[in-house]
Amino acid sequence: MRLIFSVLATLSLSSAAYAAQCGGSFDGFVNGLKSEALDLGYSNRQVNGFFSGVAQDPKVIKADRSQGVFQLPFLEFSDRLISKHRRDHGAKNLKTYKAVFDRIERDYGISRGVLTAFWAFETDFGAFQGDFNTLNALVTLSHDCRRPELFRPQVFAALELFSRGDFEPHSTTGAWAGEIGMVQMLPGDIIESGIDGDGDGQISLKTSAPDALLSGAHMLSNLGWRADQPWLQEVVVPNNLPWAETGLDKQKSVREWKRLGVTPREGRLGDASLQASIILPQGRKGPAFIAYPNFQVYFEWNQSFTYVTTAAYFATRLEGASPYIAGSPDPALSGAEMKQLQMRLQALGYNVGKVDGILGANTRAAVQDVQQKLGLPADAWPTLELLNRL
Repeated sequence: MRLIFSVLATLSLSSAAYAAQCGGSFDGFVNGLKSEALDLGYSNRQVNGFFSGVAQDPKVIKADRSQGVFQLPFLEFSDRLISKHRRDHGAKNLKTYKAVFDRIERDYGISRGVLTAFWAFETDFGAFQGDFNTLNALVTLSHDCRRPELFRPQVFAALELFSRGDFEPHSTTGAWAGEIGMVQMLPGDIIESGIDGDGDGQISLKTSAPDALLSGAHMLSNLGWRADQPWLQEVVVPNNLPWAETGLDKQKSVREWKRLGVTPREGRLGDASLQASIILPQGRKGPAFIAYPNFQVYFEWNQSFTYVTTAAYFATRLEGASPYIAGSPDPALSGAEMKQLQMRLQALGYNVGKVDGILGANTRAAVQDVQQKLGLPADAWPTLELLNRL
C-alpha cells in the first residue's frame, strides 16, 4: 500500500536515507530519485510517466545565483517594488475580491492587505507567473548541492500531485525556484494548504484568484500566523533609544517599548503584552517599525529581510497607512564595499555567512556588535565610517 503523502513524512525519509545525495551525474541523480519514489510506493508507470523527459535547466542555476536585487537598501528596494501600478491594482483587487478577503479574515484572521501584497510582488496579480518548467526547476535545484534539503522533498510533493491528477510534469510552469500560481506556492505547500476557493471542484492556483488567495491564507495560518493580530507598524523612536536593543533577534513587550518612548506614527500600538522588536532597515536615521510576532511568519515565505519588510510594509499601505517617513539615513555601502565589510568582519571572527554583498541577519548582528565595541550607535546599519574604522 502506497505511503500517504505528507511533507513531514517525505522530509523524514529524505533525511534518513537520501539527504547526502546531490551532485554527480544528472542522469544518475534522476535514477536515484526514481528508486526513492518506488520505495515510497509509487508504481513504475507513475514514476516513469512523471520523470519522462526531465532535464537539467542551467537557467535555473543562473537565476539562483543572480539575486542582486536583494543587495538594494530598503528605501530603494521598497520604492521599486511598491509601484503606482501595484498600488492602484491592489486597491482595485481589494474591491473586486472583497468577498474572498472577507472569508479569509473570518476563517483565518489574516488581514486583507497581507495576501494582496504577496499577490502583487510575486506575480503582479497573476500577470507574470514564470515560464520555467516546474519539474525541471525542482530537480535541477535538488541536484545542485546548495539547498537540496529544501527542493528534494518538493520533487516528491510534485509526484504526489501528479498521482492525483493535479500536476502535469511536461507543461506545468512557474518561477525558477519551483513555485506555482498567483501567490507562488511550492508543491508541498499546495498539498498541505491548497483550497478550492471558487467551488469548482479543482484547486487552480494559476487561474483562480479565490483558490490562490485562500490557499495562501491557509498556508500562512499553517505557518503560525496569529489570527487577528498585527504584523508591522511604523513608529517614531526617541533619539536616546538604546539602539543595541533593536533588531529582530531582540524582543520586548509593547508595554516596555512604550516606556522607552516608542510611539505609533498613526493609530495605536498593539496589545501591551505582545512581544515585539524595533527594526531599523536603514539605521536610526531612516524609517522605524515595530515588528509583532506575525512578522516572523513572513520569513517562512521569503528569507530576505528587505523583501519581507517591504511586503509587510506594503500590506499596511494597502490598508490605509501613510507612506513611511524616509528620514535621511547614511548612504548605503556599495555591493563591493559590503563584501569588504563582510570579509573584515569574518577576519574578526564573526560568522556572516556567505560573502555576498547582502546585508543579511548574520551581517546585521555582527555590525551591531562591532558598533558597540567601537562606541558607535549600535543600529546595525553599516556605514563607510564603520568600514574605515575596521
